[in-house]
Amino acid sequence: MKGSRIVLGVSGGIAAYKSCELLRLLTEAGHSVRVIPTVSALEFVAVPTWAALSGEPVSTQVWETVHEVPHVRIGQSAELVVVAPATADLLARAAHGIADDLLTNTLLTVRCPVVYAPAMHTEMWEHPATIENVATLRRRGAIVLDPAVGRLTGADTGKGRLPEPEEIFAVLSRILRRGTVASVPDFAGRRVVVTAGGTREYLDPVRFLGNASSGKQGYAFARTAAARGAKVTLIAANVALADPAGVDVVRVTSTDELRLAVHQAAVGADVVVMAAAPSDYRPADYSEHKLKRADNAAPVLKLVPNPDIAAELGRSKPEGQILLVFAAETVAGPAAITNAQAKLAAKQADLVVLNVVGRDKVFGADHNAATVIDTAGTATDLGPAEKADLADMVWDLVSARWETHSATK
Repeated sequence: MKGSRIVLGVSGGIAAYKSCELLRLLTEAGHSVRVIPTVSALEFVAVPTWAALSGEPVSTQVWETVHEVPHVRIGQSAELVVVAPATADLLARAAHGIADDLLTNTLLTVRCPVVYAPAMHTEMWEHPATIENVATLRRRGAIVLDPAVGRLTGADTGKGRLPEPEEIFAVLSRILRRGTVASVPDFAGRRVVVTAGGTREYLDPVRFLGNASSGKQGYAFARTAAARGAKVTLIAANVALADPAGVDVVRVTSTDELRLAVHQAAVGADVVVMAAAPSDYRPADYSEHKLKRADNAAPVLKLVPNPDIAAELGRSKPEGQILLVFAAETVAGPAAITNAQAKLAAKQADLVVLNVVGRDKVFGADHNAATVIDTAGTATDLGPAEKADLADMVWDLVSARWETHSATK
């Protein structure tokens, strides 16, 4: 990862100030970053700021340092290009091959991965022209991250906010770590659904049944899929993590809410990853008021089963859709493998990820190890590794299944 030559394009949006933080993250990680702002971007952040933070010269036009042919040389040497923010105007010019400044000229000469992080008002993002331009760029192999939902300029709120710099940096890091050089990302055009976290089943307004799932592994699946070019929907159950860049996040609380959201999102999806830990049971009765403690008398809770979401997906999944489920076991060994294989069959899934869990193990940790078992009985041991690396290893297995399926058609 370290020492990569990166071009940071900045177009003229109010979110340009956030790119200063992205630049700092990239340079502190050891990368050489050449900033190419548009003329409009300099209305928000001036040349001295970009030059001081990058330690590199800053130009906007092809007419500066002409003898170095910058509009060709910069693109030829780049290992990764990111445009953040990417305005509707910049996306339109890039999609139509217009080269009227140094940034758009550079975008025509690069042969490395290109990432756009759009930022604009909701109406502009949803305009048919922008939708078509984004589709064109993605079809050509660029990774166009969906903008985040949140506060925009003025009092407006909606989809169009630039993802946080740390999350854009995470996407760029995954691309560099994988050494992606393909002209088209391997998940381009794929729709991915990922669940994460643990559901809560409330007994009263303040107490609930739940579990220790942090959502970190599910979020890692979402981040890495986005970095490989997928359109990702992340269904998060009670997770206190930053939204991954370029991912649509749906927040839920209970197992019933998770069930509804997953069934809606799974329509038309290429793969569904059930990384969340839904509660198996819920209280039969809910108290509208806080249950009072009785002297030396423990309450008796009557529980009823929750629906088996993974099994429902397995029974109804269309041909070609891949269902990936998780099996959490507290003791490793042959019995754990047998239990995971039984779960794979019961859910009618395609892959099962077996984790050995427990106190200070997997839940809440940044690293993980797993055994992935497919319907043919093949078991693949992965890790220990960072959860993002492990997610990429699992995605490699999914990608291989897609390639095999395509080859047999």
